[in-house]
Amino acid sequence: KMEELDRDQIQLLKNAFDAFDHEKKGVIGTDMIGTILEMLGHELDEDTLNEIISDIDKDGSGKLEFEEFCALAAKFLTEDEDDEAMVRELKEAFRLYDKEGNGYITTEVLKEIFRELDNTLSAEDLDTMIEEIDSDGSGTVD
Repeated sequence: KMEELDRDQIQLLKNAFDAFDHEKKGVIGTDMIGTILEMLGHELDEDTLNEIISDIDKDGSGKLEFEEFCALAAKFLTEDEDDEAMVRELKEAFRLYDKEGNGYITTEVLKEIFRELDNTLSAEDLDTMIEEIDSDGSGTVD
């Protein structure tokens, strides 16, 4: 269903996907799907979530490739969601963490977010991820 998404939506999904594809293997664990959908403003109960995941993760690998992820997201993004609403939701998620309203979040806050998303990350993992994201070493992400 990727055809139903426009370029901006695909770019947005790619950014979200990459953020969760910690090992840069081109796949994300299906256990992250709930978190991502929640960030996009869709809270689902366990059963609905599992149903959606098994529908998309046909081979039952527990991993989604980017295309599968887009197919899953398209179910939500193309229903009645317009781009503005999705962008608003993402900004909202960002703003929740941008407590001072500076238009950026510190890498420390980003570490907290990553830690919430995946509590198995070591300090080194977090530092590596932050280095990739904060390429200019400013200590902030906008």
